[in-house]
Amino acid sequence: MSVTPSRRAFLGLLVAIPVSGTLIRPALAEEPWIFAPDGVAINGTDPVAYFTEGKPVQGLAEHSVEWKGSTWHFASAENRAAFEMNADGYAPQYGGYCAYAVSQGYTAKTVPDAWTVHNNKLYLNFSKGVRRRWLRDIDGHIASGDANWPSVLSA
Repeated sequence: MSVTPSRRAFLGLLVAIPVSGTLIRPALAEEPWIFAPDGVAINGTDPVAYFTEGKPVQGLAEHSVEWKGSTWHFASAENRAAFEMNADGYAPQYGGYCAYAVSQGYTAKTVPDAWTVHNNKLYLNFSKGVRRRWLRDIDGHIASGDANWPSVLSA
């Protein structure tokens, strides 16, 4: 049985479709290293204030610094200077993503009011309800989060 040119072209097209679909499929996007909606880290909250004032304080653009590809806001020039001297010490763990989510193998946004300083490290959570779950086993969640970070950014 002979195949006509139009039938041969049609069969060739059927074979090519699955291959072309894999070639033009977009790559899965990775999450940025720092949780920074609109390029501003941790919703513009001053990370130093969690340590010095024991609460979230909104930072100001006039006291900002670029670090790890994101803009960080601070409530004062002093807090900005402290961060510049020890950014790794003040920046939230897991890039400011929800620490509980990272411990479970994924990322989630955070809110400034759901936070914990534990062993002199800042951890943020998705909500106060999630924070309550986080508090039930902080050390266990940190161990899981450390094992999952940063691979969860490409999950």
